[in-house]
Amino acid sequence: MTQTDADAKPEKERKRRTGPVTFTKQVVAELRKVRWPTRRELVTYTVVVIIFVLVMVGYIALLDFGFGEAVTWFYGTVVSG
Repeated sequence: MTQTDADAKPEKERKRRTGPVTFTKQVVAELRKVRWPTRRELVTYTVVVIIFVLVMVGYIALLDFGFGEAVTWFYGTVVSG
């Protein structure tokens, strides 16, 4: 069965590229719509992120230490014994 022109999907029109000046104007317009955080909010968010990262580093360090000790014990007792 062949596809007729009526059955064919219409080709998508190619979008025209935006020039650098228009692009810059659009970026500035979008940035004006942004609700920027206050200094207090920014400090609060930063502290929360730093605390979270430190907690995750501690958690992963404990896991790493635990797995390292388990592997050392395993090779020390099971493999060599």
